[in-house]
Amino acid sequence: MNDLPFTLPNFEPGWVWLAGAGPGDPALLTLGTAHGLRHADVVVYDALVNPEILKLAPDTAELEYAGKRGGKPSVKQDDISNRLVELAKDGKKVLRLKGGDPFVFGRGAEECMVLVNAGVQFRIIPGITAGVGGLAYAGIPMTTRGTNTAVTFITGHTVTGDVPDDINWQALAEGSPVMIFYMAAKHLAQISSQLIKAGRNADEPVAILQKATFPEQVVLETTLGSCNEDLKRAGLTPPVLIVVGPVVSLREKLNWLDD
Repeated sequence: MNDLPFTLPNFEPGWVWLAGAGPGDPALLTLGTAHGLRHADVVVYDALVNPEILKLAPDTAELEYAGKRGGKPSVKQDDISNRLVELAKDGKKVLRLKGGDPFVFGRGAEECMVLVNAGVQFRIIPGITAGVGGLAYAGIPMTTRGTNTAVTFITGHTVTGDVPDDINWQALAEGSPVMIFYMAAKHLAQISSQLIKAGRNADEPVAILQKATFPEQVVLETTLGSCNEDLKRAGLTPPVLIVVGPVVSLREKLNWLDD
């Protein structure tokens, strides 16, 4: 990246860069994130970051794991945020590396607010979120003319691990032809039941993606009525991405990765 025809921003000591690592494939990194990795003193990274991506960091960089996984011992969010402040105030160039995009169900805004309150300067580097990159690698477009003019990203659980209680299932079922659920495997039975109850067809196509964009990517094609049982039968484990809507049917012709 030394011969680029434009200048990338300087990574100054005492700054925190919150950067998206994308859904997994290192080829989906942004130039900004790769640049940050190459110049960081410390990389504080999440559980969903592909280890291959960390190889871009210099040998002198410290790598600090700060992953959070549901149902497993995890670093507390307050501890992560406070650690970013501590490192920045020590004059380090801190790269906070998050899977996907830091502002899409990534709690990036929470970390930024702590930095703001502590007087720490920061930069946001967006990443390709799994709902975009994962679908593309599965051969499923988010939107196409003739299928949908809207798409909705939904989280499948709250901080407490429950299904969000502020979802208007009727409005969602009627207003969003395509729905992309993050972190929803645990509550898939309840989610699919709510959507069917709100009027969605039990035969509507559904795709469940595991390890999206990784070489081990698995795509399970199913229907809204049978997706929960099929998920269990297939033995897929979280994290998975769940896509509901007519665009799933286009995978039959657009599945470029498995050809």
